[in-house]
Amino acid sequence: MTSTSDLPSHAAAWSAHDGLPLLRTLATALIGLDAITGLDGFSLPYPDEAQRALNRTVLTCVLQGAEPPASLPELLQWCRYRPVSDWPLDLPSDAIGDTDHLLDPDSGRPTELCHEWAERAADSAVHQRDREIIRTALRLCRECGEEDAYTEFRRLLVNRPVLTSVEFFEVSNDHVLDPVRELIRRIYLPVPASHLRAGAYTTCERCLTLLIPVQDGSWWCERDQCRRQGPAPVGNLWPADEVGELFQLERPLRQFVTGPGRSEVALEQALTELGLRVRMWPGFDAYDLHVTFPNGRVWAVDVKDWAHPAFLGRAARPLAPEPPYDEAFWVVPQYRVDDRPGYQDVYRRHRPASALGLPLFTDTELISHAATRLRNAPDGGSRA
Repeated sequence: MTSTSDLPSHAAAWSAHDGLPLLRTLATALIGLDAITGLDGFSLPYPDEAQRALNRTVLTCVLQGAEPPASLPELLQWCRYRPVSDWPLDLPSDAIGDTDHLLDPDSGRPTELCHEWAERAADSAVHQRDREIIRTALRLCRECGEEDAYTEFRRLLVNRPVLTSVEFFEVSNDHVLDPVRELIRRIYLPVPASHLRAGAYTTCERCLTLLIPVQDGSWWCERDQCRRQGPAPVGNLWPADEVGELFQLERPLRQFVTGPGRSEVALEQALTELGLRVRMWPGFDAYDLHVTFPNGRVWAVDVKDWAHPAFLGRAARPLAPEPPYDEAFWVVPQYRVDDRPGYQDVYRRHRPASALGLPLFTDTELISHAATRLRNAPDGGSRA
């Protein structure tokens, strides 16, 4: 765990702001409400976490001399339509962007940033569901000496976040995945009826997750990257009376494994097309991509598809030394930097001293860097 003394002074100062714990409380409450009620079916008495979030928001407003929300429905309206930057909160400058919302204005669902506030914002060690699952899968596959099983498990989470009942049965009985069979059965959950429109489920063609029907007849995709590219393209259409029960990965895994995984696979393809040899999740997921140039020079790459650059900076750690490499990079999808000006600067300000040598490139920059290296030295450059 990173100690406060290991953090840059800019990052360590976060703990001095009273608004940060409230944002974490709000984010946790919103995700809990969404899972239980869909954010539109709650009634008195409110769930404990939601009531706690409302009470703390009211108190904060009173202390700031601002008009507080009068009820939980009004608080939800704040979360959906009022940028967090407009709330009467004591927050550090890097904590939020001008247009950040906790709930998506169009769908009313928790934003990716909301999920990051709930999962990533704590200053001390917290329960992070996605890391718990990945660590468990690693342990199970290592105990069996099956690195291929772990690689296939990761590809499953990246490429198949939604399974029909027939596919779920087939995956659960795939012998390659034997070490993680029970784990798979725990992390793929039945899809709620709120995803149905006209008796059918629909996936996003771009990111492969399930689309959520919106009242105006459109679709909402939970991935920021898809929404910024325009209306969600319809992928698979599964009538409920034909496919029976449908299963999807639990949200933390869709958010922090499937999402970045799509970027990892796209980067793998781009680098392979340049003529480089790419190995995915080597050494039981020591890092994401092991990239070998024609002369044998190796890059180690970890892809991080995070909305909040300060959270990413605070999480920065040197890459594992094995399998060995010559250079190491963290990579973020280009759209994250386009969406939040100064993303890489914020990352650098919050990066701990132990990771000062870990650069953050966009995927576009890394591909260009690799192409330049190949163009300037066809053999991949010297090891000097």
